[in-house]
Order: sequence, then structure tokens, then C-alpha cells
Amino acid sequence: MADIVDTAVSAGQFTTLVTAVQAAGLVDTLKGPGPFTVFAPTDDAFAKLPDGTVEGLLNDIPQLTAVLTYHVVPGRVMAADVVGLSSATTVQGQDLSIDTADGVKVDGANVVQTDIEADNGVIHVIDSVVLPK
Repeated sequence: MADIVDTAVSAGQFTTLVTAVQAAGLVDTLKGPGPFTVFAPTDDAFAKLPDGTVEGLLNDIPQLTAVLTYHVVPGRVMAADVVGLSSATTVQGQDLSIDTADGVKVDGANVVQTDIEADNGVIHVIDSVVLPK
């Protein structure tokens, strides 16, 4: 099994996310022992952001790092675990809200694929980029 970064690269739908992780210098962290749970926005999710947002983040590494670490929760949280939670504290420090009333949503983003396992954690695919408050 591959680590979270290599798993995301091979999936092919996370090009923007991987570029952002590289720009923020988080590759080594996300290749580390973990375990991590990553709520991974697809390329389409990044495309929904207002024009210039991604470019702006790529030029503001502290803000980019905050946004990216807001998508990561320490530990291996599988889909079966998420249904019992109303929030999860991110690596960034703030809590993601979790709503399981109609499918699973994190901060309003729909979880569209779950439990993509990696050596050092798990990836859940989301359809929107979530931003820290």
C-alpha cells in the first residue's frame, strides 16, 4: 500500500491538492508515520473556488498551509467512525463540523467517496474546498 501522498497522486483527481501540498512543503509530513485522515478536495472542488483563489493561496504559504491542514485530522478516522461524530479537530487547530443527516458533510462539503486506505492513514473525497473560519 502507498502513503497518502502517493495514493492521492495515483488517483489522478487530486492534481491541484498535490500541487498545493508540494508548494506548502507538507509532502514529508503527509508521507510521515501518521496516521492521518485527509478530507481531500478533488480538482473539480478547487475549480469551484472564485477565480484567483488557488493562485492567491499558492503565493501565500502560511495561508495555504492553514487551509491544507484544515483538511487533515490526526488519526485514522474511517467512514464508520465519522457517523458518530459531530465535529473533528483538525491539524490546523479548528474543528470541522460533521453532519450525517443527509449523507455525510464536513463543513458543508459532501463526502463523495470514503475509506481510500493508505499506509499512514485514510482519504475521504470531498466535493468542495473547506476553509478555516
